[in-house]
Amino acid sequence: MYKTVDSSRVNISQLMQPSHSNFSGKIHGGYILNLMDQIAFACASKHSGTYCVTASVDTVDFINPIEVGELVTMKASVNFVGKTSMVIGIRVESEHIQTGKIKHCNSSYFTMVAKDDYGKSTEVPGLILNDNIEVKRFLKAIKRIKTKRERKLEFESTTFSLEDYLEELKGYRVKIELPEY
Repeated sequence: MYKTVDSSRVNISQLMQPSHSNFSGKIHGGYILNLMDQIAFACASKHSGTYCVTASVDTVDFINPIEVGELVTMKASVNFVGKTSMVIGIRVESEHIQTGKIKHCNSSYFTMVAKDDYGKSTEVPGLILNDNIEVKRFLKAIKRIKTKRERKLEFESTTFSLEDYLEELKGYRVKIELPEY
């Protein structure tokens, strides 16, 4: 079975209140991450037709702060499907209600895994891509997955050697004071 990207898109909007703010008066990043996780779940569950869990979150860069009183809108879509997993792309925007000015606050990619009634990973429907943007998002997801695998292999390798990387530290604000062995 295959489903279109449009069939599982989810958009949510919420007014930001003082109870959502941090000590500097901006909306707390953790609160935004919580909302992002909820919309990722909704989008993945809508596509898979099953309960889904968050497996990983790939890069959340907070580009612009969100103010109390702004309307935050999150847009989620399935960007990639594997056998049991999906990459959900999320775009977060905030709108100043009086002026209508919209700013992009962040984008992120949540990897969600579909689960059956017994908690086992279960197969998800394939994805029908029907415009160039959807194809581009799928291809970019493949590239992110490949890069992540390569990094994991490199860093978890038993041959990973500190000496191979010490030269890369030049130019950084770090002082190495290792004890002699």
